[in-house]
Amino acid sequence: MFRKKVKAQQENILILGLGGMGFYLAKRLQHEGYSVTAIEPDAKLVSYADSNLDARFITGSALSIERWREANAEEMDYMIAVTNKDALNMMGARIADRFGIPQKICRLRNQEFGKEDSFLTAEDLKVDLFISPEELVAKEIVRLVKRTAGNEIIDVAMGQVQVMATRISDESPLANKNLIEIAQIHNEFPFRVVAIARGISTIIPGGKDRILPHDQVLIMAGRADLQRLMELTGVKLQRRYRVMILGGGMVGNRVAELLGKSMRVKLIERDEERAEELSARLEDTEVLFGDGSDKEVLQAAGLLDMDTFIAATGENETNIMSCLLAKYLMSEQEEKELVKTHRKTISLVTKEDYQVLATTSGSDIALNKKILAGNEILTFIRRSELLSVSHLHGFDSEVVDLIAPPGAPITKKPLAQLQSTIAGKIIIGSVYRDDKWQAALGNTHIQGGERVIVICGSQYFKDLRELFLF
Repeated sequence: MFRKKVKAQQENILILGLGGMGFYLAKRLQHEGYSVTAIEPDAKLVSYADSNLDARFITGSALSIERWREANAEEMDYMIAVTNKDALNMMGARIADRFGIPQKICRLRNQEFGKEDSFLTAEDLKVDLFISPEELVAKEIVRLVKRTAGNEIIDVAMGQVQVMATRISDESPLANKNLIEIAQIHNEFPFRVVAIARGISTIIPGGKDRILPHDQVLIMAGRADLQRLMELTGVKLQRRYRVMILGGGMVGNRVAELLGKSMRVKLIERDEERAEELSARLEDTEVLFGDGSDKEVLQAAGLLDMDTFIAATGENETNIMSCLLAKYLMSEQEEKELVKTHRKTISLVTKEDYQVLATTSGSDIALNKKILAGNEILTFIRRSELLSVSHLHGFDSEVVDLIAPPGAPITKKPLAQLQSTIAGKIIIGSVYRDDKWQAALGNTHIQGGERVIVICGSQYFKDLRELFLF
């Protein structure tokens, strides 16, 4: 057994695999101030990563002990195995344990391993956290479908504070007003606009930023005020029982399994053999064979009777364009029948750059499994400082629930005096004080030990760490 040497102040992370998930994690962790080393057998992936990231890359097999020694494995604080092979990831955890790496995180598609009642438990496999991106995104889709209002509502602070995402219509009382004007006009209850998605960009707004029609906005309010916020923004309550899924891969299949017993679910799969397999397996789902990116196929499958359309194929363009087509067909029907149904479209995107684009075109919500998995891993790594991290689907930003450490820069001055540092990057949304959540205003002075809800642009997480010194 190798023994760890004296731990350096900067935490060291070893990543196995530089495929889509590994590269994303390396980029995010490196950007947030961690020391990252990665082992990858594909020389082309190593070359690409080396030219784009400030991290250390080693070409070779994750099963080569010499490559682990070259990576100084005994100095590592975390090992994250995210190759596309479950067996390799699990073996990586055993090797990491032999090197004395204290925390092991593994990507695992096979749900038969790692649970308390599994033949091989997490303890048997020497794994501290299992990550299944496909399972995470499937459960997130199910959560969103079961929501009764808004494009998305995130519970933070154990549900006492809620963050709602919604699109601004031409008739919205928030349209064509800046945040200062909105605060002056609508002061019956406290709420804050904390992010704006426009085009392919996310804006962390200041008081002079103006909300435009068709913007996707993120609004924070107390749980008790959510109903009034929905009434103000025109978000309607709606129960969603009819769901159409495009794509019968791991995500689409799992969503159908989770929703089929309580909702009417149709699944379209363009591979005939896969469609037959799913039809036999999914007893509570109607499986149809066809190309779901085709207008006639969607209409024949009953799209116009659906409440929610989910595009979960493995192709970004197919998902985005299918949602755009579905949204157009739904809107066309509403115009003919003069009925507003508030039906939703959800798309799965694998490129994080496409996420904002998707939500400003045909998708009400765009999900990225790499981002969901990254947040899960980040929360685990920083679990002593971060109470939770929630990604805002369709926004390049995060909602972070954390404790302000005594002596951190955030505790030195009132928020108004920190604006030059955080403007456009970070919004301090709420602070827990006097046994209740209060909106954080310019004259609010965060104290050490207080719990705070922060909205942070994804690329500015390092600035958040420096502000809170964690």
